[in-house]
Amino acid sequence: MQEILLQLAMAGAFGAFVGLLFRVTRPPGQARAFTFSLVGLAAGVTAYLIYHVLTRTTGAPAWLLPLLVLLQVWLWLGPLGPKSRRLENNGDEPH
Repeated sequence: MQEILLQLAMAGAFGAFVGLLFRVTRPPGQARAFTFSLVGLAAGVTAYLIYHVLTRTTGAPAWLLPLLVLLQVWLWLGPLGPKSRRLENNGDEPH
């Protein structure tokens, strides 16, 4: 049980880190910067659950987990992710 929780925590932390990297590569001044780390964390946990199912059913190799985390984070923050919104000069959100 501890092994599963450790791998789950590591996948979540790696997902949050990759989400933070996505945030760093975006232009400054976007609203909800913390969203990227939270979405990365959720994507990492989801990727681990997919990996766990694949390991139990097909015997998936260990190197697949980081690739699944990267893919999930890219999908959730890239094409399926939050849309870019810029803040106006006075800090208000656009209407």
